[in-house]
Amino acid sequence: MSDTTVVDTRPTKIMYVAEATAHGGRDGYVTSQDGQIALKVAMPPALGGDGNGTNPEQLFAAGFSACFHNALVLVGRRAGFDLTGSTVAAKVGIGPNAQRGYGLAVALSVSLPVLDQDIASKLVDAAHEVCPYSNATRGNIDVTILLG
Repeated sequence: MSDTTVVDTRPTKIMYVAEATAHGGRDGYVTSQDGQIALKVAMPPALGGDGNGTNPEQLFAAGFSACFHNALVLVGRRAGFDLTGSTVAAKVGIGPNAQRGYGLAVALSVSLPVLDQDIASKLVDAAHEVCPYSNATRGNIDVTILLG
C-alpha cells in the first residue's frame, strides 16, 4: 500500500450506539443514557483546576486502553494465543497545537508477558489495525505503542 492510498475505516453497519451528556464542560458532570456513568468532571491541577473529578483525557484513556486490549485479545485468539495476564495502559496528553487550539497525544503501553517479543509485536500491529480507536485516531493524533 502506498503512502497516498486512503483506507476507509468507517463502519459499514452500526451495531451499537453509546450516549453520554456533558453538563458544565470541564467543571460539571457527565452521564450516560443508561445510567452506567454519572461522574463529576473537573479540570486537572496541571490545567489550573482542583482535580476533584475525572476529566475527558482520563475517560479517553480508559476507553482507548479497553478498546485496544479487546482488539489485542481478539487478534491473539484468532492466531491461537491465550493472552490471559496481558494489559494495555493508556496515557493521554493534551496541549496547545499550531492552530491556536488544543491537541491530544496517546501512548499505549502493552504487556504480553507470556509471548516472545516477535509474536507480541505482530499481534500489537494487528490489533492497531482492528481497534476502532486506533482507526479513528490514525493520522489525526500521535499514537505511540510501547511493548514491554
